[in-house]
Amino acid sequence: MSLLNLNGELIDTRIMRAVSEMGFEQFTPIQEQAIPIMMDGKDLIGQAQTGTGKTAAFGIPLLQAIDPEVEALQGLILCPTRELAIQAAEELRKFAKYISGVRVLPVYGGQDITRQIRSLKSGVQIVVGTPGRVMDHMRRHTIKLENLTTVVLDEADEMLNMGFREDMETILSQIPGEHQTALFSATMPQAILDITGQFQNNPVLIKTIQKELTVPSIKQYYYEVRRENKREAVARLLDYYNPKRTLIFCNTKKMVEELAEHLKGRGYFAEGLHGDLSQAMRDRVMSSFRNGTCDVLIATDVAARGIDVGDVEAVINFDVPQEIEYYVHRIGRTGRAGRDGRSFTLVVGREIYRIRDIERSCKTKMKARALPTSADITHAKAVKVLGEVMGILRDKDLKDMTRMIEEKMEDEDCTAIELAAAFLKLHMGEELEDIPVEKYEPRRGRRERDGERRSGGRDRRGGDRRGGWGFRGREGRREDDRRRDDRGRDSRRGDDRRRVDPRRVGLLMDDVGRRDDRGREGRRMEDGRCKEDRRRKAGYDKDMEKRSGRKKGTIDLAVEILKKGKPKKLDKKGNPVY
Repeated sequence: MSLLNLNGELIDTRIMRAVSEMGFEQFTPIQEQAIPIMMDGKDLIGQAQTGTGKTAAFGIPLLQAIDPEVEALQGLILCPTRELAIQAAEELRKFAKYISGVRVLPVYGGQDITRQIRSLKSGVQIVVGTPGRVMDHMRRHTIKLENLTTVVLDEADEMLNMGFREDMETILSQIPGEHQTALFSATMPQAILDITGQFQNNPVLIKTIQKELTVPSIKQYYYEVRRENKREAVARLLDYYNPKRTLIFCNTKKMVEELAEHLKGRGYFAEGLHGDLSQAMRDRVMSSFRNGTCDVLIATDVAARGIDVGDVEAVINFDVPQEIEYYVHRIGRTGRAGRDGRSFTLVVGREIYRIRDIERSCKTKMKARALPTSADITHAKAVKVLGEVMGILRDKDLKDMTRMIEEKMEDEDCTAIELAAAFLKLHMGEELEDIPVEKYEPRRGRRERDGERRSGGRDRRGGDRRGGWGFRGREGRREDDRRRDDRGRDSRRGDDRRRVDPRRVGLLMDDVGRRDDRGREGRRMEDGRCKEDRRRKAGYDKDMEKRSGRKKGTIDLAVEILKKGKPKKLDKKGNPVY
């Protein structure tokens, strides 16, 4: 919808003037639906993907409802991170550029609380803060909620993920008077619905997400790589696509630091951002990323909600996100305001199943890609260097350089093409090797392998078991030879088993009392149920031994060992001697 459609009746002309100067020409779907509802004073639940302008959706009606003559808190906005609180406050200040008397203050941890207290005492109409720091000021009575008319929960699902549910409920429960509550989120888990049922009054639900949770203008790719090649893969993607600004997301703070140091060592202008950095360091990193000093920003998911830079061209998921919602918020940093963007995800082994889960949940499709080869990288670098050279050729005076080149050509007896090729080689760097292609294949189970062996064999007549007769060529003869060898080997094994030395059997009987595989008669003797049979059996064996002179079998030895204990040695015939 055009800005003029809402300009005449609803929105203050001073706000519209500021919005127009910011370069906005039309409302996004969430703004078009949310602004009229909030101006009517109704409670609101807004679900829209990241990067669709939710700040303006609640900021414009909030500013219009503020009374500049009342120097008391009238609007409260809760955000999950300090970065998001700072950026939301900056946006509100831009919208209120031509409204005198309206003051907006961000409050968050990491900043001196006494400085915030002085600002609050001077009179602030709108506070944008994190739940923890807002509760600190409520305990100190520096934030008073008596005159509060509007409260906004921005990125409510992320605040729940960060463990702020109790703080959110405490803040909402301590607002004394009637007020308007607006909740905005990219996803809508059950915990958010519980909060809305408890603290909102007949809220209006706005859901601009219909078929896809991800922005269609973002091209999404994934690359299957080995874990040890992930850093090199990131460098290849940066060299090949050469994005103006890039966001790289890792799952851990340690990986953020390690990857930032690795990229810096390779000559990239990269910085890391995570929760362990001091506030001053975080501000410096974000400032360098916004003004272009830093081209690559590596961050954890906590920072994903606080980064609002419009011209991020690529997002690289160094690690597959642990939650599906994180993927939505990560890639929402690119492709904003109708621009095109790219998303690259590095996948290791079984992580491919998580990619499939993301595709099903987000109703999107990620295309499998092979990493750029060394030839692709060489070509991309050459195009970039030659493009810069052509720009210098058009814009700069090269008379002195031309004279120096001519002198060098005469001294070294080389051509201009050879000299230009050497300059190009100097800027290309070292030659690269191709990264091996890694494609995950699940291991087959034993039953599957056995089934293939059974189905792939031949029957007794030489035919194939799956039906029909096999071709008895060279391979068939080889198979017959192998079967004959196997039968011969099995028969020899049987002969070996029949020719076992009785001495060896006698020594193995040391453990006969602890074994379970003694045979049926051994188990009967252990149970102690047939003592008479055992005595009769022993007498029969002795009598038969005297008559035939044969050696005792294993069962006979077992009986004797159980009765008399371990033998001292074996005689020449292999019988135990006690």
